[in-house]
Amino acid sequence: MQRKLVYAGTNQPSFALASENVAEMMDLNVGPKQIERLTERIGAARCAERDAEVERYMNLPLMERKDKPAGVTAPDLAVVGVDGGRVQIRDDVDKDKSVGESAAAEPAAASEDENLPPDETYRGTHWREDKIGLLMTMTSAESVVDPCPDVPASFVDPTRILKLTRELKTTKSAAEEAAKQEAAKPADQPEEAEQVLSGEAEKVRWQPPEVKTKHLTSTRQSWPAFGPIVATLAWTLGFFQAKRQAFLGDGSDNNWTLWRRYFSSFTPILDIIHAISYVFAAATAGRSFALGWPCYVRWVSWLWAGEVENVIAEMAQRQAELGAPHEDDGETHPRRVLATALSYLQNHKDKMRYADYRRRGLPITSSYVESAVKQFNQRVKGTEKFWTEAGAEALLQLRADHLSHDAPLAAFWQRRQDNATGQRNYTLAA
Repeated sequence: MQRKLVYAGTNQPSFALASENVAEMMDLNVGPKQIERLTERIGAARCAERDAEVERYMNLPLMERKDKPAGVTAPDLAVVGVDGGRVQIRDDVDKDKSVGESAAAEPAAASEDENLPPDETYRGTHWREDKIGLLMTMTSAESVVDPCPDVPASFVDPTRILKLTRELKTTKSAAEEAAKQEAAKPADQPEEAEQVLSGEAEKVRWQPPEVKTKHLTSTRQSWPAFGPIVATLAWTLGFFQAKRQAFLGDGSDNNWTLWRRYFSSFTPILDIIHAISYVFAAATAGRSFALGWPCYVRWVSWLWAGEVENVIAEMAQRQAELGAPHEDDGETHPRRVLATALSYLQNHKDKMRYADYRRRGLPITSSYVESAVKQFNQRVKGTEKFWTEAGAEALLQLRADHLSHDAPLAAFWQRRQDNATGQRNYTLAA
């Protein structure tokens, strides 16, 4: 019974809807607060198990941390991707109280917390960042030459590229990001990037990597604490001994700090769609579309071929023509847009060897983890949803368990049943 109630609490959009579904499907009258408390208690138990596993892993000698557990077979292709979502955290409740999700009137706006790292500080809002880790085993074929040397037609189609770049602005506030994610299409629909790549693959008989298994983890803890959580899961799956290894991410410094610290043996790959959005913005900055479009086509062709140095050289020349950004230039000023794009490409040029990645059968887009973020958002994110830290952490862990292919919750319930004694513990009075 508990298993079914926790399933409803984890996967319905709210505890109130979970209660309604339980009443309709199971003919049981279980209130939203009861489901909330049970879900948070089971989620906390799973978090405790996770944290214990992380502690054991981090206490291993370094050589063993880069090995694999006994009996685990390393996959041929192991891929790790990380990203951040958004969740609203309440600040008007006693932290010791077990209050998870709330749709009550919005409490007073939170002030900036100086103890929070920069990526978690959003002045005047309750939005905070949750971290999502996606670990995939994939199947793909390696090739002597680039199996798709020509840039896909969709990436040089004005209508299609305008749609892609609209969804990936080079600069946006936390509020804009939250609104974008809120209005995003359901996560079970294919990502735009995947549609483009799959369509092009059919034309040239190129087979992009296919997902075999997915394993997820999530937390509200800081990025330094998130790294060991992802590394522990990778170790249990034998990823550090995989024949081919890839680490996917967008341009966030947090992603690549985590890569350097725990996954430096993995090939770093910058999401090509983010790179394209910067190239398009720079090519059309301060120009009419008629003049900027031919420049974009040339630049994106170089980018697709992994020849990013050519793009950087022409972009630097264009920057010299426009001049360096002035202090009073806004974020959309051509000088500012061009400088931002140029810095982005220079900082990540070692992660943009896309022709080589395709030849080696590696993925080149982070749309997989972005889809995973949306699946977490379906449960924990909403303009009227406010969580305590404990409630958010519990739901994130349970959601990760539910979305993982190896069904960790099934094993948890079996352990729980095996350890049950059927007896109630009492404390004897003195």
